[in-house]
Amino acid sequence: MKNVKLFTLAVMALILLASCSSVRVVSDYDQQTNFNTYKSYAFYKTGIDQAQISDLDKKRILRAIENELGSRGFVKSENPDVLISIFTKERERVDVYNNNFGWGWGWGGFYNPWVWGPGWGWGWGGNNVSTRTEGSLYIDVIDANKKELVWQGRGVGTLNNTKNIERKEERIREFVSQILQEYPPTTAVASN
Repeated sequence: MKNVKLFTLAVMALILLASCSSVRVVSDYDQQTNFNTYKSYAFYKTGIDQAQISDLDKKRILRAIENELGSRGFVKSENPDVLISIFTKERERVDVYNNNFGWGWGWGGFYNPWVWGPGWGWGWGGNNVSTRTEGSLYIDVIDANKKELVWQGRGVGTLNNTKNIERKEERIREFVSQILQEYPPTTAVASN
């Protein structure tokens, strides 16, 4: 029985670790936009300045965006096709895990719960409560000529408040990379 409990705890820990490391991504875009015409970009300073994160984290995010877009052939320009802006949101998330599993004795019929009498079942119990910070990073693509939002990507995941700068930068690169996998949209209608 002890081995079953240890195995169950190990599986739960692996599931929690896997769920904490993933970034959930969604994106939205203007279907009338021809994304094939966009080749250059610049950062939209006004929007970026309003993001409520440290200036160091802003630099990390912008560097990660530059690397991602550069690897796809986009160039930074003084006269860009699109402007890139970011903003962030953060919230505290509380998770409660109910671990009622094991054997026990109590009242209630085994075959008919409406009959009073001795019954049995199994369970081991207790609740585990954990809190974590969940953050959202939004990346906006704005048509520079029309001054209209044409694409928005959002990544939501757990933020690891760590003193390890390399891990922090890796996590930011992961957020940006997974969000920008959706850009440019492959199902967009080429119009204009």
